[in-house]
Amino acid sequence: MIQVVYVLNGPNLNLLGAREPDIYGHTTLEDVENSTQQAGNSAGLSIHFLQSNEEGALVNWIQEARDKAAGLIINAAGYTHTSVAIMDALIAAEIPIIEVHLSNIYKREDFRHHSYVSKTATGVICGFGAHGYVMAVDAMAKLLKSDQ
Repeated sequence: MIQVVYVLNGPNLNLLGAREPDIYGHTTLEDVENSTQQAGNSAGLSIHFLQSNEEGALVNWIQEARDKAAGLIINAAGYTHTSVAIMDALIAAEIPIIEVHLSNIYKREDFRHHSYVSKTATGVICGFGAHGYVMAVDAMAKLLKSDQ
């Protein structure tokens, strides 16, 4: 049976490629989804890729992943630094979690150095641009194989 991995994306990631390309690059979210899907196929995983600008939608998808997914990859974007609700949902998920950021959040503004998501994550990947998602899928595949 193919394992499902949810890949959740937070606010403003729908603007990738157009928003602050000097920080986030010219890759679109559709490009990220395509490379993530390809990585999932290569790893034998089914990727469920979602994006929302709304905190509640992300919480609902995290809760859904608890029952339907073997693992979760999340770029909570701005909610990374503010959302206790997302952190609480991730704690309740009880599945492996990998946090992803396109930029190196530790080279940016001080407020970005704090992550509520990191408190729940098995691992964190940041600063590798869109390739970070592919790295996260590879890491998740290894985590899930070691759990079997």
